[in-house]
Amino acid sequence: MTMDKGLSLRQVEDVIESSGHLIDVIKFGFGTSFVTNNLEDKLKMYKEAGIRPYLGGTLFEAFFARGRFDDYRRLLDKYDLDLAEVSDGSIIIQHDEKCEIIRQLAKNQTVLSEVGSKDSGIIVSPNKWIKMMSTELEAGSWKVIAEGRESGTVGIFRPNGTAHTLLINRIIARVNPDDILWEAPIKKQQVWFIKLFGHNVNLGNIAPHEVIPLECLRLGLRGDTFFDFLPEDYAERLKQVNTEEDVEEEEE
Repeated sequence: MTMDKGLSLRQVEDVIESSGHLIDVIKFGFGTSFVTNNLEDKLKMYKEAGIRPYLGGTLFEAFFARGRFDDYRRLLDKYDLDLAEVSDGSIIIQHDEKCEIIRQLAKNQTVLSEVGSKDSGIIVSPNKWIKMMSTELEAGSWKVIAEGRESGTVGIFRPNGTAHTLLINRIIARVNPDDILWEAPIKKQQVWFIKLFGHNVNLGNIAPHEVIPLECLRLGLRGDTFFDFLPEDYAERLKQVNTEEDVEEEEE
């Protein structure tokens, strides 16, 4: 999932030309779709390129907080959007009510629901993460998004950007990782998830200019993951060569 935070039409053309073949879905970050120029033209370009666009969860929350959920649904219909995000990272929505919203939207849209708060001061226990993710998937979510923000410093990450390893391990023990889209805007986070889950892990909040560098990480074409994707026999030969070199150094 790539982030569009206000790209121009020419920039969208460039993104599609350079890396459109690597992007599955594109999110108009937070409420940018409400103020961006040429929205319909941008949506058309993405759709024609085979990329599924959707509006950021914060825009959903802005409508919901004002009691205008029906207007939000009409907005999705107006732009013929088959994806919809349901989140409660900025406001508090009772979880039963959130699941009911997911059920309603899932009748006409493919729903992504986001779990986790954007406020670093709000700590969600592993059990609560698991319960929310599981029930939202049962309510009809296609994927649950693990909150990390575009900064990569909240939710599943610590303030310094490192992963909450214990939390993530607890989650994947109970929730299928294939059903989770991990927000991971920073390279070290992307490397961590690729090493943990393999090259096809679902990653989100990727900046447009980072799509190709990320694909190289997935394919072992950058130093960070180079040795993770070598053929087994070559890795063994390399290990043997290194061992022989160490022996020779000791003899000297």
